[in-house]
Amino acid sequence: MPVHPRTELYRTAATRLARGERAALATVVATRGSTPQKPGAALLMLSDGTMHGTIGGGCVEADVWAEAQRLMRRGESALREFVLADDPDHPGGDVCGGTMEVFIDVLSPPPHDLDGAVRVGHPA
Repeated sequence: MPVHPRTELYRTAATRLARGERAALATVVATRGSTPQKPGAALLMLSDGTMHGTIGGGCVEADVWAEAQRLMRRGESALREFVLADDPDHPGGDVCGGTMEVFIDVLSPPPHDLDGAVRVGHPA
């Protein structure tokens, strides 16, 4: 049975988190007008700059990648809006004309104690 593409994104994220790396999962949550992808499209961005999946390619993906890198440095997740309107000052820019709302979920590795064990919950 084929593996769902999102499952592969989660597996890749889990592997990187286990190595102590941060990752960000960008998911299109809403669109208006013409956009390259619809809600549910996902892109996983790793701390080394590699990406898996797609939310549309081109300029919007570059903008989401840049925002995800900024959010990963801060350790924050955020909902962002990206307008795909052609900018006459930037030939070859976003030309779809729509708007995408993208939730960028920053995934941080679990905290480890000095013995290397992962701790969940709060100390008593």
